[in-house]
Amino acid sequence: MRKNTLAVLTALSAEPDKALHGLEIYERTGLLPGTTYPILLRSENAGWVCSSWADRDPTHPWQPRRRYYRITDRGIGAARRSAAGSGDVLGFACRWLGWALRPIFRSAVTEAVTK
Repeated sequence: MRKNTLAVLTALSAEPDKALHGLEIYERTGLLPGTTYPILLRSENAGWVCSSWADRDPTHPWQPRRRYYRITDRGIGAARRSAAGSGDVLGFACRWLGWALRPIFRSAVTEAVTK
């Protein structure tokens, strides 16, 4: 699972009984909407997230309807497995940073840890 997908699932799993709309999700993750919504769509197709449309508020007819997302049990399990698979902190840091200098960074840190 990619770091952005894990970030979205983590944001949703922080309050699994609460449905969040897109704005809340990308404020919690720091991701842009153009990144967040495709992740939500893919996660919904994978069965990790379910969504529903809110009813239009009659007191604010100009406000568009919101789509709310909730993580499923399957999504919680996928997020936990992915987070557990990144238990290698150095490997997780390298994936997160995505540096091209990964081998140099790894050897320098390994050398520093073994001293």
